[in-house]
Amino acid sequence: MSFVRYMHVERFGTGEVDGIECGKVYVFPKIDGTNGSVWKGEDGTIQAASRNRVLSLKNDNAGFLAYVLKNEKLIAYIEKHPTHRIYGEWLVPHSLKTYREDAWRKFYIFDIVSNAWDDEKITHVHMEYDVYQPLLDEFELDYIAPIAIINDSHYDQFIKQLEKNTFLIEDGKGTGEGIVLKNYSFYNRYGRQTWAKIVKSEFKELHGKVMGVNELKGPNDTVPSIVSQYCTSALIEKTYAKIVNDSDGAWSSKMIPHLFSRIYHDLIQEEIWNILKKFKNPKIDFRYLNTCVIQKIKEVKPEIFS
Repeated sequence: MSFVRYMHVERFGTGEVDGIECGKVYVFPKIDGTNGSVWKGEDGTIQAASRNRVLSLKNDNAGFLAYVLKNEKLIAYIEKHPTHRIYGEWLVPHSLKTYREDAWRKFYIFDIVSNAWDDEKITHVHMEYDVYQPLLDEFELDYIAPIAIINDSHYDQFIKQLEKNTFLIEDGKGTGEGIVLKNYSFYNRYGRQTWAKIVKSEFKELHGKVMGVNELKGPNDTVPSIVSQYCTSALIEKTYAKIVNDSDGAWSSKMIPHLFSRIYHDLIQEEIWNILKKFKNPKIDFRYLNTCVIQKIKEVKPEIFS
């Protein structure tokens, strides 16, 4: 098998996941680490990747590949199930620092994809939690269990689950990053199986403001609302932490242009369709949008500019 990037988990309430709440929804804790995957390569060796690239010992991701190659239980699982691709979160420090000391530098599995052959074509099937849980238990592997399973739910019920996410959090240190919603029977209007997320800090930021979307007059009025809703503090902090992590924990002012461009790039790549639908195909001055993104970064991370 070759590298397959994990799906983009969409914000709950966007068109990409419209209707995901209808049916049986598994509510999982969202943890703040770095995405990782493990599988058996075409040459028979154990492979590992970050979210965007295959890893090597010379070009690792916070030691994830080194960890995988020493994890006998994980390797034994892959050897027994060579058509399975394991996805999870490699828990190394990012923006959230309230995890228990014994939780760090472990791999918490949140999805298993099985390769299947249909009419001589390979398809990738997301296994349901109830199916893969006993397989992982057999090898005593760490995984993320659901907080709740809800039938035909709604937004308010999901919001209540945010305060129940204490997975791996130190006692008395609050709650985790957010929740992920999985309805294994759900396919969106484009035929894609997609999960949804609600991030706690984004929820608080979004609902603590009056957006005034209906009163917008032109592109220069629309842009600040776009930045306010989609270039969140959580996105900025998480991207900053990833850049620092990729640089072996060291930050330099030379990385500021990279931070600016990466956040702007991710905003456009991952949210532009949601923005167009939310604001009804607005006229957007992208140069001004980039300026507002930079200003938002400066407001959220003033310490890196001093």
